[in-house]
Amino acid sequence: MNGSRVIALCLLALFGLPEAPVEAQEARRRWERMNQIRREKFDHSLPEAMRENGIDMWITMIREANYGTLYLDFGQGYTANTGYYIFTDRGDSRIERAALGISGYRIRESGAYDLFEPAEHLASFVRERDPQRIGINTSRAIGPVDNLTHVGYQQLVETLGEPYASRLVSAEKLVSDFRSRRTTTEIAAFAEAGELSREIAERAFSNEIITPDVTTLEEVAWWMLDQLLARGLDTSFGMPSVYITGPDGIEATSNDRVIRRGDLLMIDWGVGYLNMYTDMKRIAYVLKKDEPAVPASFQRAFDKGREARAIIVKTIRAGIAAAQAEQEIYAALAEAGFREIGFNEPSNDPDVTDVVVGSHSVGNSGHGIGPSIAFFNPVRIEFTLRPTNLLSIELFAYTAVPAWDNKKVRIPLEDDAVLTARGVEWLYPVNERILLIR
Repeated sequence: MNGSRVIALCLLALFGLPEAPVEAQEARRRWERMNQIRREKFDHSLPEAMRENGIDMWITMIREANYGTLYLDFGQGYTANTGYYIFTDRGDSRIERAALGISGYRIRESGAYDLFEPAEHLASFVRERDPQRIGINTSRAIGPVDNLTHVGYQQLVETLGEPYASRLVSAEKLVSDFRSRRTTTEIAAFAEAGELSREIAERAFSNEIITPDVTTLEEVAWWMLDQLLARGLDTSFGMPSVYITGPDGIEATSNDRVIRRGDLLMIDWGVGYLNMYTDMKRIAYVLKKDEPAVPASFQRAFDKGREARAIIVKTIRAGIAAAQAEQEIYAALAEAGFREIGFNEPSNDPDVTDVVVGSHSVGNSGHGIGPSIAFFNPVRIEFTLRPTNLLSIELFAYTAVPAWDNKKVRIPLEDDAVLTARGVEWLYPVNERILLIR
C-alpha cells in the first residue's frame, strides 16, 4: 500500500473524511467562475460606472490582513505591506486594470489585470496617467464602501503629493454602481445561492430537523450553520434568526426555547456562494395534536402578505429613483385596501392589513449597496433602479387574529429577485406556503 493511500485511510479513520478524487477540484471550478464574473464586471460594469460618475482613476488600497470588502471582487492576492488595485479610464473602450504591490497565483492567473508593478511605483504611475478625479473608498453612509483608513488616507496623500492629492474624491456612488450592475454570470451564481439558501431553510423547518416539544430554536440554527460548513458556503449574517412570533411580537430568537405545538416559526437568513449573498425568510407552523392544517387566521394573514407582495412586484420598475418606487408601491397598496405604517407600529383597525416595505439591495452582502426601496437605507433610496439590480423583495404584513383579541400577527415575506426591463423576476421558487411541522 503506498504512502498517500495510508494517509488517506488514516484521515478517514480519524475524522470520517471521504476520499476525494484529485480530479474533483471544486476549488478550481469556483475560482474559474469567479474569474469569469470578474472579467465581465471589468469589461462591462466598470466603464459604465466610472464614466457616469466622472471618475478617471479608482484606487483601492489594501494592507496585509486588512483587505476590505472589495477583496473578492478584485481577485484577492497577497501584499507584504501595502498594495493598490487601480482602474484607469484612458479614453478607449476598456478600463486599464493594474495591481501594484499585489501578487499571487490566483490574481496573476485570473486574466483580469493588464499589469503588475511594485507598490513603490504608485506616484509615477499616477503622474503618467494624470487623472483629473481620483476615486477612493470613503463614505459616511455606505459601510462597505468606507474601507480607506485614516492613516491609509494620509499615506495616499503624502505619496501622491500635489496636484493629485487635491483630486481625491469619494467613490461612494461608483462602488455602488459597479457592484449593483450585474452580469449574467453573477445573476446565475446568485440564483444558485438562492436555491441553496431556500433548500436549507425549508429543510430546517421540517420534521427531519424539528421534533415538537424536544428541539430548541438554537439547535435549528446550529444545524443550518453546519450545513454551511458541509457545503463550503458562507453567510454575511451571524447566527440564523430562527424565531417564534406571538400576540406581542417576537417571543424568542435562536435560543434554548423549545419548539412547541401551536408555535408560528420564522427564519431570516442567507448564504454566501461565489461572492453572492442572499437574504430570505421562511415561515412554518407546528401543528397541534389532531390539527389538520394551519389555523384559518394565520393562513388568511399569510395570504394577505402574498397579495401585498404581488402588488409590490407588479409596481417596481427600472428607470426611476428607489424613493419614487416606494411612493408608487404604497399608493398601489393603499388602492388595494392596505395601510402604510411605521415598522412594528400596526394600527388597531382589525379590518385592515398594515404593511411595511423594505425591499433592499442584495448581492455581495445580505444587505447590498445598490438602489434600495427601504426606509433603513436613506442614501441608497435616492439611487436610480437599473436593469440587473438584485433586490430582496421584503415586506411585513400585519393582520388581525381573532384568537389573539385581534392583535395582529406579523407576516414577514422576503425572497430575492433581479430587476429587468420587464420588471421584477424571481431567481428561484419563492415562499408560497406556510410550511408544516407535524
